[in-house]
Amino acid sequence: MIKIDDNAPVIARGEIEIQADPDTIWDVLIDINNWPRWNPDIKSASLEGAVAEGSKFRWKARSISITSIFQEVDKPRLLGWTGKTMGIKAVHIWKLEPTEDTTIARTEESWEGPLTRVMKGSAQDMLQKSIDSGLQYLKQEIEKTSP
Repeated sequence: MIKIDDNAPVIARGEIEIQADPDTIWDVLIDINNWPRWNPDIKSASLEGAVAEGSKFRWKARSISITSIFQEVDKPRLLGWTGKTMGIKAVHIWKLEPTEDTTIARTEESWEGPLTRVMKGSAQDMLQKSIDSGLQYLKQEIEKTSP
């Protein structure tokens, strides 16, 4: 099972409760090409092939271009990928846990690399803000489209 690097200099985590079932959330998460439509932090996103282990997607978050590869795809519970940009190795994981009538969406990410050690404080703040805003945007997108 994919895990973030707990020893990485930069780690961020977050969770949010969403008024929807895991399948509904899953469908939004795996629709990579439409990420920029609901998440203003993402400027572009393009999936190469299907959402499957080993598939690549390229995306731009703010001004940073990232190439990511799916490492684990377990519908509708777990989605994990690795990514590289500017010497930073990232691991990102989404976990969806159904409750009685909602879903808890949890996400976590680790960053490893020389730049993360030099800019640890600012990188940590940037990643945590990205995690927090991404969860809020996901909730807004799903709860506005859910019946």
